[in-house]
Amino acid sequence: MHPAIFKAMETANKGHVVGYGDDPYTEKAIAIFKKEFGEKTEVFFVFNGTGANVLSLSTVTQSWHSVICADTSHIEEDECGAPEKFTGCKLLPVQSVNGKITPDAIKHHLKGFDFEHHSQPAVISISQVTELGTVYTPNEIKALANLAHKNNMLLHMDGARIANAAIALNMSFKTFTKDCGVDILSFGGTKNGMMMGESVLFFNPELAKNTKYIRKQSMQLYSKMRFVGAQFLAYFENELWNDTAAHANRMAKLLETEIKKIPEIKITQNVEANGIFAVVPREIIEPLQKKFFFYVWDEMASEVRWMTSFDTTEQEIIEFVDLIKKLLSTKN
Repeated sequence: MHPAIFKAMETANKGHVVGYGDDPYTEKAIAIFKKEFGEKTEVFFVFNGTGANVLSLSTVTQSWHSVICADTSHIEEDECGAPEKFTGCKLLPVQSVNGKITPDAIKHHLKGFDFEHHSQPAVISISQVTELGTVYTPNEIKALANLAHKNNMLLHMDGARIANAAIALNMSFKTFTKDCGVDILSFGGTKNGMMMGESVLFFNPELAKNTKYIRKQSMQLYSKMRFVGAQFLAYFENELWNDTAAHANRMAKLLETEIKKIPEIKITQNVEANGIFAVVPREIIEPLQKKFFFYVWDEMASEVRWMTSFDTTEQEIIEFVDLIKKLLSTKN
């Protein structure tokens, strides 16, 4: 976690306040979100990203609904079936291109409306930044929102890395979310320097009438919520989120520049935020992981995912690249 976040939690640890969000830290943090996105925005803090996505979807769906998402999405691939378990909904994965889905790719799922033999499409869910490190443009988001609303559906955005997207687009959060037709936003901070805690934003208050009950049932209501609120206060103070995300994105670009000098490695996706996807010789993956941890994204293709963060240093990038070169020379 970022030192400023840690300090904010330490400061909030002095004295006693009322629990479950009725404290000045949480109230001030909610006010910041309302200032950023509009006064009618309903804000709910949760523990983590999966909780944010589950709460978002549970609030606006019934068990006979379906949620359309990318085949690479976090709700499809990395949440252990939690969205399906807690919503009772059917996930309808769509083949993505570079992590993104398009209206044309979705349209074949838009059928069976008002027909009791079919699950009813209710939500389109996208990730920003995508799981492949790419970033939706405002026009791409608007097109998906228009399609959803035309069919009486909603658009949800999983914004686990939303700060990195804001830096990549050079836009305010509101410009590429609410202003583009997003209805519900999972707003993440953990992947950008916070310890824990995310927020769920509903831009139409009517959608959030029952959210507080669902949050409690889904075990996402934190009694000592001031420690989430305090983190978000520090996160937004002097635009700390901007500094941390911008640094992470810059380090990814530096890594991309250095990796492109190594012919044995092929970068597979555009580096638009703080993630790099690359196909590397299989033999160097395990010894490289012993020094620098990373995930293998596609074992069959020998594709890996490298992520940079708010505290990645240029020296670490140099050491990482040097180790790759050393391992490749030993291999050859």
